[in-house]
Amino acid sequence: MTSAYTGEVFAMARTQFDRAADLIDMPFDQRERIFMPKRAVTVACPIHRDDGSVAVFQGYRVQHHLSLGPTKGGTRFAPSLDLGEVAALAVWMSWKCALAGLPYGGGKGGVCVDPRSLSPREFEALSRRYMQELIPFVSPQTDVLAPDMGTNEQVMAWFLDTYSVHHGSTVPEIVTGKPTACGGTLGRREATGRGVVFLVEQAMEDARLSLNGATAIIQGFGNVGSVAASELAARGVRITGVSDHSAAFFEPAGIDVSSLLEYVKCNGLLAGFPGAAPCDAEEMLIRPCDILIPAACERVINASNAHAIQCRILAEAANGPTTPDADDILRDRGEALTILPDVLCNAGGVIVSYFEWVQGLQRYFWTEKEVNRKLNEVMKTSYELVKSRAGARALSYRDAALSIGVERVLKARVVRGIFP
Repeated sequence: MTSAYTGEVFAMARTQFDRAADLIDMPFDQRERIFMPKRAVTVACPIHRDDGSVAVFQGYRVQHHLSLGPTKGGTRFAPSLDLGEVAALAVWMSWKCALAGLPYGGGKGGVCVDPRSLSPREFEALSRRYMQELIPFVSPQTDVLAPDMGTNEQVMAWFLDTYSVHHGSTVPEIVTGKPTACGGTLGRREATGRGVVFLVEQAMEDARLSLNGATAIIQGFGNVGSVAASELAARGVRITGVSDHSAAFFEPAGIDVSSLLEYVKCNGLLAGFPGAAPCDAEEMLIRPCDILIPAACERVINASNAHAIQCRILAEAANGPTTPDADDILRDRGEALTILPDVLCNAGGVIVSYFEWVQGLQRYFWTEKEVNRKLNEVMKTSYELVKSRAGARALSYRDAALSIGVERVLKARVVRGIFP
């Protein structure tokens, strides 16, 4: 079957799906229908640059399926973004939402641009133009947007305003991850990192290991990685390694996380941080630690370095950080290594986005304590489901998580049928 979606990331999503489909004995005549996205939109986003010139940026939005409810997913501004990557992220979001029991299909979108190359005015102009181009294809009942790499709460506020001006009234439920000042929920910014740490706690407990005195390496120090570092440090974990696109540091005695957070707040990047020794970013991933958290981008753990990974818990805070080849290598470690797969581990963000969407629809808001309690309940339920299936069928946590998510989408599709 000829496909509009290409690239290594999309091929990786396909490989994972095929394995999950085999595990649940999915009929072959159902597989293309379950895997292939329902809808893909490409848009041209022209803006005036500060120098008076006009630049046109390519934008995308992929809606994987709407069988359980509207699609849901982030918006990524990145210089290498393409349709295949966006589609893969939308597919993964479908399994993630289904595993967590959320009434969503997977969606994803973004613009092919380096946001650091834009002035503040250009950044706002591009954000608003992208949302304007998507208005015919999104709504609170069709597709709900959220932040991702390269975007943030402010971008969501611009999306909300652009959509609402067109609609003629304020529609807070069109986006999640927006500031609390315009209808966002307490706890959303920290949700993904907190969810990662909650699952690390569960896995460490199951492995009869203590968080207090354990060591952790965090690859990617954006919103998710920085929150995870802070939450782990508060539990007595020694953060020995951190990295972002600008620098990497490794300090066996531990890095002062509060100083690191303050430095990044003031400077925006890790580069130049004086409190730890610089190291090679790729080498940092294979240093010994109890907890390894890839929290940046796809395919960082692959066939070339998987043999050298030396952690006890691998918590995938990023989407698709481990390739299928690497997964095969790591699976042979058995109980010596616990992998918390992305569709389970980083679901905290979409779970609390669901809470935000519900609060927006009801115009009734919860306390942060309520949000965090409900987040932990959903994460705990998902983790126990995965652990139970993995144990009953002798599966890895990834195979168990994906098979549950894919199976739930399949059941919804089969029951609804195909429109004549």
